[in-house]
Amino acid sequence: MEEKIEFKTFGLSALALTLIGFGGLYYIVTQTLPFVWSRWAFFVFMFMVLAGISLPIIYFFHKRFPSEPPVESNVIMRQSFWIGAYGTTLAWLQLGKLVTLNVMLVLAGGIIAAEYFIRLREKANRKFPTISDDEPT
Repeated sequence: MEEKIEFKTFGLSALALTLIGFGGLYYIVTQTLPFVWSRWAFFVFMFMVLAGISLPIIYFFHKRFPSEPPVESNVIMRQSFWIGAYGTTLAWLQLGKLVTLNVMLVLAGGIIAAEYFIRLREKANRKFPTISDDEPT
């Protein structure tokens, strides 16, 4: 069955992720010293912020440019999590001053390729509705 995807569920999730993430980032940056646990908390909160901000954007992209078959809610969530993972990985790599244009492009290309193959597998495993040819007598 095709589910109708509404913005309300994504909007509440995006709002919760963004508010908790920004609140945590504010606390980490202003109230803690850069020890190991606060550094890991910084990355967790940064992931939440990036995923929360990108969630409505990705939702509207899928509404504006629909695909066949239409995407399910898990695809929109997964793609926003990819953005959060991408930004957080770049921030982590920047600690060692390892971020270059080549690293950014290769990392983005790998994430895009992974998402492409996941979507390809989802389309291949799609179940078509069966229509019975026999009428009950």
